[in-house]
Amino acid sequence: MRAEPLLITLGDANGLGPELACRLLSGPLPAYLAGRALLLLGAEASLLAHLSLAGGTPFWSRVDDPARALGPDATPGVYLYEPPGLDGIRVQVGQATPDGGRAAGAALSTACDLLPAPAYAGVGGIGGIPSPRGPRGLVTLPLHKAMLHAAGYDAPGHTEYLARRAGLGDDEVCMHLGGDVLRVSLVTTHPPLREVPGLVTRQRVLRCLSLTAAHVRAIGATGPVAVCGLNPHAGESGRIGREEIDVIAPAVADAVAEGLDVIGPLPADTLFVKAARGAYAAVLAMYHDQGLAPLKMLHFSDAVNVTLGLPFVRTSVDHGTGFDIAGTGAADTGSFAAALRLACTLCDAKD
Repeated sequence: MRAEPLLITLGDANGLGPELACRLLSGPLPAYLAGRALLLLGAEASLLAHLSLAGGTPFWSRVDDPARALGPDATPGVYLYEPPGLDGIRVQVGQATPDGGRAAGAALSTACDLLPAPAYAGVGGIGGIPSPRGPRGLVTLPLHKAMLHAAGYDAPGHTEYLARRAGLGDDEVCMHLGGDVLRVSLVTTHPPLREVPGLVTRQRVLRCLSLTAAHVRAIGATGPVAVCGLNPHAGESGRIGREEIDVIAPAVADAVAEGLDVIGPLPADTLFVKAARGAYAAVLAMYHDQGLAPLKMLHFSDAVNVTLGLPFVRTSVDHGTGFDIAGTGAADTGSFAAALRLACTLCDAKD
């Protein structure tokens, strides 16, 4: 059977995305990518800019119709589709510019047109590619949120944009990051910290637990999903806060009633010590830095960002645009390689 094709958005034209694509995909492809069509989405000028800095020649075949790379007759290899409107874009490697955000936004929008979504019953929007023979997996390279907004794309980030384009609410998907040792899902993603308590709802916690439990089963991880409290010491029986009593514990009880292997809420400071020693399949954190500070301490160079709950597979690097090192060759390709590998695993598991 033909291996699932993958879409890869290049992200901000001035950031690390095009560089990482050039470094990882220009030579012999890793074994897990063998036999696959890989369709890069973004500005060709961004790839050429990095090749000019590092040396090398184009390694992609440019197509004017995504179906040429994603259809059933496409041969394995690396292809590039440049979304309309990016011809002549100005690339300034290492600089935050609206043009860089425009390239990232156009690539992401095009990916959503090609991927399955409930609104069109699994049929892609460009070329009408049916999802069983078209892409079911997306790997995203980093964008810069401020430059994405400057280019006219109104979304807090990748996770929220993909959910909305798939016809889902922000609370119907879950941001998850993982490495070989530690895996963390987030109840909230990028709101200001003062808004977090109001966004931690019983329904939202239960949804994230269900999605996380399904994901760890899919990748073969064993053990319970451990749930963090929101407050220090998980609220100390209500003395510090009542969110654990009124919201989180009832959601955990709901999950247990559904047959899920979950425990908590537990104090986050000690929970992560046990998680790092392999006691849990994953951790559900209540907010961004609660979960991702320990995750990145262990897995800064190899963690993968996964959006759980979408009608397609989406993985990503766990780092940003890295304008300060873009074009220098100093960036680690480990997270991108891990994101590609996991996307292949999850896509193939859907067969």
